[in-house]
Amino acid sequence: MSRLDEIRNTIKTEVARLKESHRMEQDVFYQAVEEVLLSVAPLYLSDPKYARHNVVRRLAVPDRIIKFKVAWLDDKNEIQVNTGYRVQFNNTLGPYKGGLRFHPTVNEGVLKFLGFEQIFKNALTGLPIGGGKGGSDFDPKGRSDMEVMKFCSAFMTELHKYIGPDIDVPAGDIGVGAREIGYLYGEYKKITSRYNGVLTGKPFFFGGSLGRPEATGYGVVYFTQQMLDEMDKEPLEGKVCTVSGAGNVALHAIEKLLQLGAVPVTCTDSRGTLYDPRGLDIELLKELKLVKRASLEEYVKAHAEAKYIPVSEYPEGGHAVWQIPAYAAFPCATQNELTEVDAKALIKNGVVSVTEGANMPSTPEAIETFLKAGIAFGPAKAANAGGVAVSEFEMSQNAQLQRWSFDEVDRKLKATMIHICKTVVGTAKEYGVEGNLVDGANIAGFKRVADAMIAEGI
Repeated sequence: MSRLDEIRNTIKTEVARLKESHRMEQDVFYQAVEEVLLSVAPLYLSDPKYARHNVVRRLAVPDRIIKFKVAWLDDKNEIQVNTGYRVQFNNTLGPYKGGLRFHPTVNEGVLKFLGFEQIFKNALTGLPIGGGKGGSDFDPKGRSDMEVMKFCSAFMTELHKYIGPDIDVPAGDIGVGAREIGYLYGEYKKITSRYNGVLTGKPFFFGGSLGRPEATGYGVVYFTQQMLDEMDKEPLEGKVCTVSGAGNVALHAIEKLLQLGAVPVTCTDSRGTLYDPRGLDIELLKELKLVKRASLEEYVKAHAEAKYIPVSEYPEGGHAVWQIPAYAAFPCATQNELTEVDAKALIKNGVVSVTEGANMPSTPEAIETFLKAGIAFGPAKAANAGGVAVSEFEMSQNAQLQRWSFDEVDRKLKATMIHICKTVVGTAKEYGVEGNLVDGANIAGFKRVADAMIAEGI
Protein backbone atom coordinates (compact mmCIF):
# COMPACT_ATOMS: atom_id res chain seq x y z
CA MET A 1 0.00 0.00 0.00
CA SER A 2 1.36 3.40 -0.96
CA ARG A 3 1.73 6.24 1.51
CA LEU A 4 -1.03 8.11 -0.36
CA ASP A 5 -3.40 5.16 0.09
CA GLU A 6 -2.52 5.01 3.79
CA ILE A 7 -3.40 8.69 4.19
CA ARG A 8 -6.67 8.18 2.31
CA ASN A 9 -7.60 5.21 4.51
CA THR A 10 -6.80 7.23 7.62
CA ILE A 11 -9.08 10.01 6.37
CA LYS A 12 -11.88 7.52 5.63
CA THR A 13 -11.54 6.07 9.13
CA GLU A 14 -11.74 9.54 10.66
CA VAL A 15 -14.81 10.44 8.60
CA ALA A 16 -16.51 7.22 9.69
CA ARG A 17 -15.67 8.01 13.30
CA LEU A 18 -17.16 11.49 12.96
CA LYS A 19 -20.35 10.05 11.42
CA GLU A 20 -20.73 7.57 14.29
CA SER A 21 -19.97 10.31 16.82
CA HIS A 22 -22.68 12.51 15.31
CA ARG A 23 -25.19 9.66 15.54
CA MET A 24 -24.27 8.86 19.14
CA GLU A 25 -24.25 12.49 20.28
CA GLN A 26 -27.99 12.64 19.58
CA ASP A 27 -28.72 9.57 21.74
CA VAL A 28 -28.71 11.45 25.04
CA PHE A 29 -31.13 14.00 23.58
CA TYR A 30 -33.57 11.32 22.46
CA GLN A 31 -33.24 9.65 25.88
CA ALA A 32 -34.42 12.88 27.50
CA VAL A 33 -37.26 13.35 25.00
CA GLU A 34 -38.51 9.80 25.45
CA GLU A 35 -38.47 10.11 29.25
CA VAL A 36 -40.58 13.26 29.19
CA LEU A 37 -43.04 12.08 26.56
CA LEU A 38 -43.68 8.75 28.26
CA SER A 39 -44.25 10.59 31.54
CA VAL A 40 -46.90 12.95 30.15
CA ALA A 41 -49.15 10.16 28.84
CA PRO A 42 -51.61 10.68 31.76
CA LEU A 43 -51.90 14.36 30.77
CA TYR A 44 -52.71 13.41 27.17
CA LEU A 45 -55.28 10.94 28.46
CA SER A 46 -56.96 13.64 30.55
CA ASP A 47 -57.30 16.25 27.78
CA PRO A 48 -57.19 15.74 23.98
CA LYS A 49 -56.17 19.37 23.33
CA TYR A 50 -52.46 18.53 23.71
CA ALA A 51 -52.60 15.99 20.87
CA ARG A 52 -54.83 18.25 18.79
CA HIS A 53 -52.29 21.08 19.00
CA ASN A 54 -49.36 18.73 18.28
CA VAL A 55 -47.50 20.03 21.35
CA VAL A 56 -45.06 17.11 21.48
CA ARG A 57 -43.68 17.68 17.99
CA ARG A 58 -43.51 21.44 18.52
CA LEU A 59 -41.66 21.08 21.83
CA ALA A 60 -39.18 18.47 20.66
CA VAL A 61 -37.75 20.71 17.92
CA PRO A 62 -35.67 23.73 19.02
CA ASP A 63 -36.72 27.19 17.83
CA ARG A 64 -33.21 27.46 16.39
CA ILE A 65 -29.68 26.06 16.73
CA ILE A 66 -26.87 28.56 16.26
CA LYS A 67 -23.49 27.04 15.41
CA PHE A 68 -20.37 29.10 14.78
CA LYS A 69 -16.60 29.02 14.44
CA VAL A 70 -14.46 30.45 17.26
CA ALA A 71 -10.93 31.29 16.12
CA TRP A 72 -8.49 32.68 18.71
CA LEU A 73 -4.76 33.08 19.45
CA ASP A 74 -3.11 31.04 22.20
CA ASP A 75 -0.07 32.16 24.23
CA LYS A 76 2.26 30.90 21.50
CA ASN A 77 0.46 33.11 18.97
CA GLU A 78 -0.84 30.00 17.24
CA ILE A 79 -4.37 30.07 15.85
CA GLN A 80 -6.79 27.70 17.58
CA VAL A 81 -10.27 26.88 16.29
CA ASN A 82 -13.24 25.66 18.32
CA THR A 83 -16.96 25.32 17.65
CA GLY A 84 -19.51 27.42 19.50
CA TYR A 85 -23.23 26.73 19.93
CA ARG A 86 -26.41 28.27 21.27
CA VAL A 87 -29.56 26.13 21.27
CA GLN A 88 -32.55 28.42 21.72
CA PHE A 89 -35.17 25.81 22.47
CA ASN A 90 -38.37 27.47 23.66
CA ASN A 91 -39.25 31.00 24.79
CA THR A 92 -42.98 30.56 25.43
CA LEU A 93 -42.70 31.54 29.10
CA GLY A 94 -39.93 34.13 28.81
CA PRO A 95 -36.43 34.80 27.43
CA TYR A 96 -34.32 31.75 26.62
CA LYS A 97 -32.42 30.86 29.80
CA GLY A 98 -29.70 28.29 30.29
CA GLY A 99 -25.98 27.97 30.85
CA LEU A 100 -22.92 28.00 28.64
CA ARG A 101 -20.68 24.94 28.94
CA PHE A 102 -17.01 24.92 27.91
CA HIS A 103 -15.83 21.30 27.79
CA PRO A 104 -14.36 18.92 25.16
CA THR A 105 -17.53 16.77 25.34
CA VAL A 106 -19.78 19.62 24.20
CA ASN A 107 -21.62 18.91 20.97
CA GLU A 108 -24.98 19.67 19.43
CA GLY A 109 -26.66 16.58 20.85
CA VAL A 110 -25.58 17.22 24.44
CA LEU A 111 -26.73 20.83 24.24
CA LYS A 112 -30.07 19.82 22.73
CA PHE A 113 -30.57 17.43 25.65
CA LEU A 114 -29.64 20.10 28.19
CA GLY A 115 -31.76 22.76 26.49
CA PHE A 116 -34.78 20.46 26.29
CA GLU A 117 -34.50 19.64 30.01
CA GLN A 118 -34.06 23.35 30.75
CA ILE A 119 -37.51 24.17 29.34
CA PHE A 120 -39.28 22.12 31.98
CA LYS A 121 -36.86 22.88 34.80
CA ASN A 122 -37.39 26.60 34.25
CA ALA A 123 -41.15 26.11 33.97
CA LEU A 124 -41.23 24.34 37.34
CA THR A 125 -39.74 27.37 39.09
CA GLY A 126 -42.87 29.37 38.24
CA LEU A 127 -40.62 32.17 37.00
CA PRO A 128 -40.93 33.87 33.56
CA ILE A 129 -38.06 32.16 31.75
CA GLY A 130 -37.79 29.90 28.71
CA GLY A 131 -35.25 27.19 27.95
CA GLY A 132 -31.93 27.17 26.12
CA LYS A 133 -28.33 26.00 26.37
CA GLY A 134 -25.00 26.73 24.73
CA GLY A 135 -21.26 26.41 24.90
CA SER A 136 -18.18 25.18 23.09
CA ASP A 137 -15.79 22.24 22.87
CA PHE A 138 -13.09 24.58 24.23
CA ASP A 139 -11.43 23.23 27.39
CA PRO A 140 -10.38 25.96 29.89
CA LYS A 141 -8.39 23.41 31.93
CA GLY A 142 -4.68 24.02 31.63
CA ARG A 143 -5.20 27.31 29.81
CA SER A 144 -3.79 30.58 31.10
CA ASP A 145 -6.08 33.44 32.11
CA MET A 146 -4.99 35.29 28.98
CA GLU A 147 -5.93 32.35 26.74
CA VAL A 148 -9.31 31.99 28.44
CA MET A 149 -9.90 35.73 27.99
CA LYS A 150 -8.99 35.57 24.29
CA PHE A 151 -11.29 32.62 23.73
CA CYS A 152 -14.18 34.28 25.60
CA SER A 153 -13.73 37.47 23.57
CA ALA A 154 -13.82 35.52 20.30
CA PHE A 155 -16.82 33.48 21.47
CA MET A 156 -18.82 36.57 22.48
CA THR A 157 -17.95 38.36 19.23
CA GLU A 158 -20.29 35.88 17.53
CA LEU A 159 -22.74 35.10 20.35
CA HIS A 160 -23.66 38.74 21.10
CA LYS A 161 -25.74 38.88 17.90
CA TYR A 162 -28.25 36.43 19.33
CA ILE A 163 -28.65 37.37 23.01
CA GLY A 164 -30.13 40.20 25.09
CA PRO A 165 -31.93 40.77 28.41
CA ASP A 166 -35.34 40.23 26.78
CA ILE A 167 -34.18 37.67 24.21
CA ASP A 168 -31.73 35.16 25.64
CA VAL A 169 -29.85 35.36 28.94
CA PRO A 170 -27.03 32.78 29.22
CA ALA A 171 -25.40 31.77 32.50
CA GLY A 172 -22.46 29.64 33.56
CA ASP A 173 -22.19 25.86 33.56
CA ILE A 174 -19.34 23.33 33.51
CA GLY A 175 -16.12 25.16 32.61
CA VAL A 176 -17.79 28.57 32.81
CA GLY A 177 -17.44 30.20 36.21
CA ALA A 178 -17.15 33.78 37.43
CA ARG A 179 -13.87 34.26 35.53
CA GLU A 180 -15.33 33.24 32.19
CA ILE A 181 -18.60 35.12 32.74
CA GLY A 182 -16.56 38.23 33.59
CA TYR A 183 -14.58 38.01 30.35
CA LEU A 184 -17.73 37.30 28.32
CA TYR A 185 -19.59 40.22 29.88
CA GLY A 186 -16.64 42.56 29.38
CA GLU A 187 -16.53 41.74 25.67
CA TYR A 188 -20.31 42.11 25.35
CA LYS A 189 -20.12 45.63 26.85
CA LYS A 190 -17.19 46.51 24.61
CA ILE A 191 -19.08 45.46 21.48
CA THR A 192 -22.53 46.87 22.35
CA SER A 193 -21.76 49.72 24.80
CA ARG A 194 -24.63 48.37 26.90
CA TYR A 195 -24.68 47.66 30.62
CA ASN A 196 -27.58 45.29 31.12
CA GLY A 197 -28.47 41.88 32.51
CA VAL A 198 -27.52 39.87 29.45
CA LEU A 199 -25.59 37.26 31.45
CA THR A 200 -26.13 35.81 34.90
CA GLY A 201 -23.55 34.37 37.24
CA LYS A 202 -21.59 37.61 37.00
CA PRO A 203 -19.16 38.64 39.76
CA PHE A 204 -21.05 40.51 42.48
CA PHE A 205 -19.20 43.77 41.98
CA PHE A 206 -20.71 44.32 38.54
CA GLY A 207 -24.22 42.99 38.82
CA GLY A 208 -24.00 39.41 40.04
CA SER A 209 -26.26 38.00 42.74
CA LEU A 210 -25.11 36.82 46.11
CA GLY A 211 -25.92 33.15 46.57
CA ARG A 212 -25.57 32.19 42.90
CA PRO A 213 -22.56 29.85 43.35
CA GLU A 214 -24.33 28.08 46.20
CA ALA A 215 -27.78 27.98 44.61
CA THR A 216 -27.89 24.62 42.82
CA GLY A 217 -26.21 22.65 45.61
CA TYR A 218 -28.22 24.30 48.37
CA GLY A 219 -31.40 23.92 46.33
CA VAL A 220 -30.88 20.17 45.90
CA VAL A 221 -30.72 19.78 49.67
CA TYR A 222 -33.74 22.04 50.28
CA PHE A 223 -35.71 19.96 47.78
CA THR A 224 -34.65 16.75 49.52
CA GLN A 225 -35.72 18.09 52.92
CA GLN A 226 -39.19 18.85 51.59
CA MET A 227 -39.43 15.57 49.64
CA LEU A 228 -38.64 13.53 52.75
CA ASP A 229 -41.25 15.49 54.69
CA GLU A 230 -43.90 15.03 51.98
CA MET A 231 -43.24 11.28 51.97
CA ASP A 232 -43.20 10.92 55.76
CA LYS A 233 -39.51 9.98 55.91
CA GLU A 234 -37.04 10.95 58.62
CA PRO A 235 -35.14 14.23 58.06
CA LEU A 236 -31.49 14.46 57.02
CA GLU A 237 -30.09 15.51 60.40
CA GLY A 238 -27.60 12.95 61.67
CA LYS A 239 -27.93 10.80 58.55
CA VAL A 240 -25.03 9.55 56.41
CA CYS A 241 -25.16 10.93 52.86
CA THR A 242 -23.14 10.08 49.75
CA VAL A 243 -22.41 12.71 47.11
CA SER A 244 -20.73 12.32 43.71
CA GLY A 245 -18.79 15.04 41.94
CA ALA A 246 -16.47 17.70 43.31
CA GLY A 247 -17.61 20.71 41.33
CA ASN A 248 -19.73 23.66 42.32
CA VAL A 249 -22.96 21.69 42.82
CA ALA A 250 -21.41 18.85 44.80
CA LEU A 251 -19.35 21.09 47.08
CA HIS A 252 -22.28 23.31 48.01
CA ALA A 253 -24.59 20.34 48.50
CA ILE A 254 -21.99 18.97 50.92
CA GLU A 255 -21.76 22.36 52.63
CA LYS A 256 -25.54 22.63 53.13
CA LEU A 257 -25.76 19.02 54.35
CA LEU A 258 -23.14 19.80 56.98
CA GLN A 259 -25.03 22.94 58.01
CA LEU A 260 -28.16 20.84 58.54
CA GLY A 261 -26.33 18.32 60.71
CA ALA A 262 -26.14 15.55 58.11
CA VAL A 263 -22.94 13.54 57.59
CA PRO A 264 -21.80 13.65 53.92
CA VAL A 265 -18.99 11.11 53.56
CA THR A 266 -18.09 11.02 49.85
CA CYS A 267 -17.32 13.03 46.76
CA THR A 268 -15.67 12.07 43.47
CA ASP A 269 -13.53 13.36 40.64
CA SER A 270 -12.54 11.88 37.28
CA ARG A 271 -9.83 9.74 38.89
CA GLY A 272 -11.68 8.21 41.82
CA THR A 273 -13.85 8.42 44.94
CA LEU A 274 -13.00 10.05 48.27
CA TYR A 275 -14.53 8.44 51.36
CA ASP A 276 -14.23 10.00 54.83
CA PRO A 277 -16.43 8.07 57.29
CA ARG A 278 -16.27 10.88 59.87
CA GLY A 279 -17.77 13.42 57.48
CA LEU A 280 -16.01 15.52 54.85
CA ASP A 281 -13.87 18.56 55.60
CA ILE A 282 -15.60 21.10 53.35
CA GLU A 283 -13.00 23.84 53.78
CA LEU A 284 -10.20 21.52 52.63
CA LEU A 285 -12.32 20.33 49.70
CA LYS A 286 -12.94 23.91 48.58
CA GLU A 287 -9.23 24.68 48.80
CA LEU A 288 -8.33 21.60 46.75
CA LYS A 289 -10.96 21.95 44.04
CA LEU A 290 -11.71 25.67 43.81
CA VAL A 291 -8.29 27.16 44.61
CA LYS A 292 -5.60 24.60 43.82
CA ARG A 293 -7.70 22.60 41.32
CA ALA A 294 -5.96 19.51 42.68
CA SER A 295 -6.98 15.84 42.80
CA LEU A 296 -9.06 14.58 45.70
CA GLU A 297 -6.15 12.25 46.46
CA GLU A 298 -4.53 15.23 48.21
CA TYR A 299 -7.29 15.14 50.85
CA VAL A 300 -5.92 11.91 52.33
CA LYS A 301 -2.61 13.61 53.15
CA ALA A 302 -4.44 15.83 55.66
CA HIS A 303 -6.95 13.20 56.86
CA ALA A 304 -5.35 9.79 57.23
CA GLU A 305 -8.71 8.24 58.21
CA ALA A 306 -10.05 8.99 54.74
CA LYS A 307 -9.68 6.66 51.76
CA TYR A 308 -9.29 7.42 48.06
CA ILE A 309 -10.64 4.69 45.77
CA PRO A 310 -9.20 4.91 42.22
CA VAL A 311 -11.37 4.26 39.18
CA SER A 312 -9.45 1.03 38.53
CA GLU A 313 -11.03 -0.44 41.68
CA TYR A 314 -14.63 0.39 40.75
CA PRO A 315 -17.08 -2.52 40.41
CA GLU A 316 -17.90 -3.60 36.88
CA GLY A 317 -20.74 -1.49 35.51
CA GLY A 318 -20.84 0.67 38.64
CA HIS A 319 -19.09 3.26 40.80
CA ALA A 320 -17.48 3.00 44.22
CA VAL A 321 -19.34 6.00 45.63
CA TRP A 322 -22.68 4.20 45.44
CA GLN A 323 -21.36 1.06 47.17
CA ILE A 324 -21.09 2.94 50.48
CA PRO A 325 -24.13 2.58 52.81
CA ALA A 326 -26.08 5.82 53.18
CA TYR A 327 -29.51 7.20 54.05
CA ALA A 328 -29.55 9.69 51.16
CA ALA A 329 -27.60 9.82 47.89
CA PHE A 330 -26.87 12.87 45.76
CA PRO A 331 -25.49 12.21 42.23
CA CYS A 332 -23.96 15.60 41.34
CA ALA A 333 -21.32 14.77 38.71
CA THR A 334 -22.56 14.15 35.16
CA GLN A 335 -25.22 12.48 33.02
CA ASN A 336 -25.78 8.72 33.21
CA GLU A 337 -23.27 8.31 36.05
CA LEU A 338 -25.59 6.24 38.27
CA THR A 339 -26.28 2.86 36.67
CA GLU A 340 -28.67 0.01 37.40
CA VAL A 341 -25.78 -1.75 39.17
CA ASP A 342 -25.35 1.32 41.38
CA ALA A 343 -29.08 1.59 42.06
CA LYS A 344 -29.26 -2.01 43.26
CA ALA A 345 -26.23 -1.46 45.49
CA LEU A 346 -27.78 1.65 47.05
CA ILE A 347 -31.07 -0.14 47.73
CA LYS A 348 -29.26 -3.14 49.19
CA ASN A 349 -27.40 -0.80 51.53
CA GLY A 350 -30.58 0.85 52.79
CA VAL A 351 -30.81 4.15 50.89
CA VAL A 352 -34.09 6.01 51.51
CA SER A 353 -33.78 8.91 49.08
CA VAL A 354 -31.86 9.76 45.90
CA THR A 355 -31.79 13.34 44.63
CA GLU A 356 -30.23 14.35 41.31
CA GLY A 357 -27.91 17.34 41.47
CA ALA A 358 -26.43 16.86 37.99
CA ASN A 359 -28.48 16.86 34.78
CA MET A 360 -29.91 13.38 34.13
CA PRO A 361 -27.24 11.56 36.18
CA SER A 362 -29.29 8.37 36.57
CA THR A 363 -29.82 5.96 33.70
CA PRO A 364 -33.43 5.04 32.83
CA GLU A 365 -32.81 1.55 34.25
CA ALA A 366 -31.58 3.01 37.54
CA ILE A 367 -34.61 5.30 37.83
CA GLU A 368 -36.98 2.42 37.17
CA THR A 369 -35.20 0.39 39.86
CA PHE A 370 -35.58 3.20 42.41
CA LEU A 371 -39.25 3.77 41.64
CA LYS A 372 -40.12 0.07 41.86
CA ALA A 373 -38.38 -0.10 45.25
CA GLY A 374 -40.35 2.88 46.57
CA ILE A 375 -37.27 5.07 47.01
CA ALA A 376 -37.93 8.80 47.35
CA PHE A 377 -36.44 9.94 44.05
CA GLY A 378 -35.94 13.63 43.21
CA PRO A 379 -35.41 14.10 39.44
CA ALA A 380 -32.92 16.69 38.21
CA LYS A 381 -35.32 18.99 36.41
CA ALA A 382 -37.06 19.64 39.73
CA ALA A 383 -34.31 19.12 42.30
CA ASN A 384 -31.49 21.10 40.68
CA ALA A 385 -33.58 24.07 39.55
CA GLY A 386 -32.13 26.26 42.30
CA GLY A 387 -29.36 27.54 40.06
CA VAL A 388 -31.65 28.85 37.35
CA ALA A 389 -34.02 30.25 39.99
CA VAL A 390 -31.27 32.42 41.45
CA SER A 391 -30.18 33.36 37.94
CA GLU A 392 -33.67 34.78 37.44
CA PHE A 393 -33.30 36.57 40.78
CA GLU A 394 -30.15 38.13 39.33
CA MET A 395 -32.09 39.23 36.24
CA SER A 396 -34.68 40.86 38.52
CA GLN A 397 -32.02 42.65 40.54
CA ASN A 398 -30.33 43.91 37.36
CA ALA A 399 -33.62 45.18 35.91
CA GLN A 400 -34.45 47.03 39.14
CA LEU A 401 -30.86 48.20 39.80
CA GLN A 402 -31.04 46.55 43.23
CA ARG A 403 -28.84 44.31 45.35
CA TRP A 404 -30.39 41.66 47.60
CA SER A 405 -28.63 40.31 50.69
CA PHE A 406 -27.40 36.72 50.80
CA ASP A 407 -30.07 35.87 53.39
CA GLU A 408 -32.82 37.29 51.19
CA VAL A 409 -31.62 35.30 48.17
CA ASP A 410 -31.29 32.13 50.26
CA ARG A 411 -34.78 32.61 51.72
CA LYS A 412 -36.28 33.03 48.25
CA LEU A 413 -34.31 30.01 47.01
CA LYS A 414 -35.62 27.80 49.80
CA ALA A 415 -39.19 28.97 49.20
CA THR A 416 -38.82 28.23 45.47
CA MET A 417 -37.52 24.71 46.07
CA ILE A 418 -40.33 23.98 48.53
CA HIS A 419 -42.83 25.27 45.96
CA ILE A 420 -41.33 23.06 43.24
CA CYS A 421 -41.42 19.97 45.45
CA LYS A 422 -45.02 20.53 46.52
CA THR A 423 -46.05 21.15 42.91
CA VAL A 424 -44.38 17.96 41.71
CA VAL A 425 -45.78 15.83 44.54
CA GLY A 426 -49.26 17.27 44.05
CA THR A 427 -49.18 16.82 40.27
CA ALA A 428 -48.11 13.18 40.60
CA LYS A 429 -51.04 12.55 42.92
CA GLU A 430 -53.50 14.41 40.67
CA TYR A 431 -52.60 12.35 37.60
CA GLY A 432 -52.62 8.94 39.28
CA VAL A 433 -48.88 8.39 39.70
CA GLU A 434 -48.54 9.27 43.38
CA GLY A 435 -44.98 8.99 44.68
CA ASN A 436 -43.49 9.10 41.17
CA LEU A 437 -41.83 12.51 41.14
CA VAL A 438 -40.25 11.87 37.73
CA ASP A 439 -43.68 11.80 36.11
CA GLY A 440 -44.92 14.53 38.45
CA ALA A 441 -42.10 16.89 37.42
CA ASN A 442 -42.46 16.13 33.73
CA ILE A 443 -46.24 16.58 33.75
CA ALA A 444 -46.13 19.81 35.79
CA GLY A 445 -43.41 21.40 33.65
CA PHE A 446 -44.87 20.18 30.37
CA LYS A 447 -48.38 21.38 31.26
CA ARG A 448 -47.26 24.92 32.10
CA VAL A 449 -45.36 25.29 28.83
CA ALA A 450 -47.95 23.46 26.69
CA ASP A 451 -50.88 25.52 27.98
CA ALA A 452 -49.00 28.73 27.20
CA MET A 453 -48.06 27.48 23.71
CA ILE A 454 -51.69 26.64 22.97
CA ALA A 455 -52.85 30.03 24.25
CA GLU A 456 -50.46 31.96 21.96
CA GLY A 457 -51.30 29.97 18.82
CA ILE A 458 -48.95 28.56 16.23
